[in-house]
Amino acid sequence: MRTEATLRVASFNILHGQTVSSAAAHSTAHLQSPTDGPPDAADLLAAIREISPDVIGLQEVDRNQARSGHTNQAALAAGALDTDEWRFIPTVVGTPGGIDGFRPTTEAEREHHFPSTHADYGVALISRLPVDEWHTNTFPAAPLSLPLMVQTDNRPKILKVRDEQRAVIAATLATATGPLTVVTAHLSFVPGFNVRQLRHIKKWIDDLPRPLLFLGDFNLPSGVPARVTGLMPLLKEPTFPSYRPRVQFDHILADGLSPLQLEAARSSARVWSLPVSDHCAVSVDIPLP
Repeated sequence: MRTEATLRVASFNILHGQTVSSAAAHSTAHLQSPTDGPPDAADLLAAIREISPDVIGLQEVDRNQARSGHTNQAALAAGALDTDEWRFIPTVVGTPGGIDGFRPTTEAEREHHFPSTHADYGVALISRLPVDEWHTNTFPAAPLSLPLMVQTDNRPKILKVRDEQRAVIAATLATATGPLTVVTAHLSFVPGFNVRQLRHIKKWIDDLPRPLLFLGDFNLPSGVPARVTGLMPLLKEPTFPSYRPRVQFDHILADGLSPLQLEAARSSARVWSLPVSDHCAVSVDIPLP
């Protein structure tokens, strides 16, 4: 049972707020049928409130996209958690998926913290705790495309999908017992490139304050992220697809936790099957001394 002396940290690939049923969940990409209406933001916000995180990393987040009702999903999620401490890093302009129709964001576009006027997509990190420092980094897309099963015109179809620019966000939080760093990322679906990105992120976070939690959709199965980074896995359960999980793509890794915190985090680890997304959300509760 969760207590007031714990910090709930979560990760959720939200599939731009799309609801996915067991009958329709054929897709492993983030394409929505153009004949579908935009997803109801209320479903996404209800899912986030149900998780009730103190800190959450979100992947596949839309801003100003027609498919998600032209909303700012990161801002809405932060509002649902009643916090102003959040960052959204757009990785592409346009709607990702397929070969055309999107491009990588520029550094200037990523640095603008005022509302964007164009449709973009990326990752977000939201905290109910004060944030002392924010850090961000990006990685270029793999220079190739892969055939993936996607949903088009209400039917699954194999399409060639181009990889996207990827981003990582780190926040060093101010807790009553000192700093705690939370890092989130969404890695490439291209085999090998996701491992390379993981190695780069490990070097990038080496100098950030500990304890540290690294979470997100890594597009890598259970065991691989821990072996590549040397960090401690906090859960080992399937997370994808959400309606019948068979493989773990969503991870929470840790460094610098005390033995008591490590044991408590692992015993509290939870996989959330929610109406939104083809990924389950994942969370752990970290006791604060």
